[in-house]
Amino acid sequence: MKKTWSPAGVATGLMMASWAAMFWFLMISGRSLLYVSTRTRWVVPTGAVILTGAALGRLWSSRTTSPEPVRRKEAWILGLMVLPIITVMALPPASLGTYAASRRSSFLRAGFSTSAADISSGPLTLIDLASSPATALSQKALQQRAGDQVSFVGIATIYPDTSADEFYLTRFVITCCVADATVAQVHVVDVTPGQVKNGDWVQVDGTFYPLGSEMIVDAQRVTHVAQPHNPYLTPG
Repeated sequence: MKKTWSPAGVATGLMMASWAAMFWFLMISGRSLLYVSTRTRWVVPTGAVILTGAALGRLWSSRTTSPEPVRRKEAWILGLMVLPIITVMALPPASLGTYAASRRSSFLRAGFSTSAADISSGPLTLIDLASSPATALSQKALQQRAGDQVSFVGIATIYPDTSADEFYLTRFVITCCVADATVAQVHVVDVTPGQVKNGDWVQVDGTFYPLGSEMIVDAQRVTHVAQPHNPYLTPG
């Protein structure tokens, strides 16, 4: 019998090719870190290669003597699987911002901690501050750093009840991808009113004071900066 193209096979192959194209796009454009952490960045090139091979194989095998139609249920499933691709490639590149910050769980409930030894020595990081309440030793180590000079980079977040001379410095932390993102925040005080706007990327240099569960930075200098190439932090 004469072979012909199977609509179901071609549709599946094109869906795989679309996912492969998205992975190649993320890798070539350098946007992968907007969606995955540095730990799982390898998924993008690996997915691009595997899905390219799978798409070619599926299309190659779609010529058959018994073609299968694309049924309605299968068409809906394929359409839903392609939707994320359209979203990623059509929308402008953007990292999680202040809107997402108000709807994410606090870092105080994150599922990891930084050791007391790491908190006690070296420059303090937002990951150190956010994970320190996990153990009594890390809390004590953080309290001993009161008065230290710190320098943090993040998004200025201003809520309706935030005073004019204050804002919250926000940074998202992802372990695997943006789906598991949690928020690290410090309360920045003694800021010149109107110096920053909600959503600005800034560097804050100042003095650190832990007050219970709130981390405060008495700002000495606030500088506008460009969004980092990797806008997210990843626990070590």
